[in-house]
Amino acid sequence: MSRVNLFFTLLITVFLMPGLLHAETPEEKGLAIAREADRRDNGFQDSVATLQMILSNRQGRESHRKLKIKTFEMTDPKVGDKSLVIFDSPRDVKGTAFLTHSKILDPDDQWIYLPALGRIKRISSSNKSGPFMGSEFAYEDMSSREVGKYSYKWLRNEPCGKLTCFVVEAHPLYEKSGYTKLISWIDTKEYRTWKTEYYNRRGDLLKVLKLSDYKLYLGKFWRAKNLLMENMITGKKTRLVWSRFDFRTGLRENDFSRSRLKTAK
Repeated sequence: MSRVNLFFTLLITVFLMPGLLHAETPEEKGLAIAREADRRDNGFQDSVATLQMILSNRQGRESHRKLKIKTFEMTDPKVGDKSLVIFDSPRDVKGTAFLTHSKILDPDDQWIYLPALGRIKRISSSNKSGPFMGSEFAYEDMSSREVGKYSYKWLRNEPCGKLTCFVVEAHPLYEKSGYTKLISWIDTKEYRTWKTEYYNRRGDLLKVLKLSDYKLYLGKFWRAKNLLMENMITGKKTRLVWSRFDFRTGLRENDFSRSRLKTAK
């Protein structure tokens, strides 16, 4: 082959066939999707959300709770965000406060203050798969979804409603998770999660979370107004319905300390 022909062959390879040189494995693509979704949510600093928690049994009987969720964004990528859940009603749960310091591979630090007992209880790492306040959300679901907590694999792209979604499988890397894997549908335009399937330690489909009615805040941060978690084994459901989101409210890291739990409002 002449030098001229060799030169043009190299040009074609480099500029017209980049996929051959930059091919991603399903694992690399899954990680890239998770990182991009995380990057798009960086910079919110802190938030305060007001919402209802609606518990439904298999027969459809409901009980309602009102609560707030406060979140503090940690800028160190080696440390997870901090969150505080405060129940305002009904009377039997009013004043209950639940604090999470999310970690990456180490067990999350979690405490709950129960006014009826007048004490703060630490949630053990072996109990993170237990139900949070009788809901279909587990204690570990209340922790932030840090990218480094999972390994990833892109499975496929497929339609999800009027959108197209990446379907990504995530395997927990942290110890004592109640799940073997999570499969999420994340739209290819805004990287919002629309559905997540949770598989238990036996590998069976345990729960399905569906998110809807997304709204854009501060021109950057998408939040779903409705979250529905359904237990596929018991038929029980928990719906979270947000009525308000406020960002950059001036919360400080020490607002998320264990010593503040008894007076949290």
